[in-house]
Amino acid sequence: MTTVAAVVLAAGGSRRLGRPKQLLPFRGATLLDATLATARASGVAQVLLTVGGSADEVRDTVGVAGVDVVPAPDFTEGCAASIRAAVRAVRADAEGLVVLLGDQPGVTAESVRALIDQARGSDVGVCAYDDGHGHPLWFSRRMFDRLEALHGDKAVWKLVDAAEQPVVVRVPGPVPPDVDTWEDYETLLASAGPEARP
Repeated sequence: MTTVAAVVLAAGGSRRLGRPKQLLPFRGATLLDATLATARASGVAQVLLTVGGSADEVRDTVGVAGVDVVPAPDFTEGCAASIRAAVRAVRADAEGLVVLLGDQPGVTAESVRALIDQARGSDVGVCAYDDGHGHPLWFSRRMFDRLEALHGDKAVWKLVDAAEQPVVVRVPGPVPPDVDTWEDYETLLASAGPEARP
């Protein structure tokens, strides 16, 4: 996977939670540390981390060794702003990228590798869980111009929905939960076992 990049989106302002969700304690570190560990373990050539809200705290708290930290100054416009910033920082030799959410630590490196293995050569790939489609997502370099033109919070899904023949990669189990509220965080901790709690 020497020519694949992983983009971890962590630029949100955590308005609904009221504190930086990227930095919530999880398994002895933070939610974002867990996602970055997954990205590293997947074997990609480049890991990019987009930051916006609480960017200084994220840099000071999270282990970003070997990660390209990409500011997303327009992060209040939604995830599309982070994706636009990240695409511009992807290495020139990358044949595609995988998008992961920084607050979704339940995604596994095995899922990322399966997505890359099966979607390489296609424009778009998506994971199909028992209860619906979810991250990570795959986009080939042929899609980079469209990714840079995105606007809005759920815009990336419009590319997935509009794809003529997206590669659908089966992943057993439910869509891994992400965290938008304190209730989401408590649910995640309960499902991840006692070792996940601070």
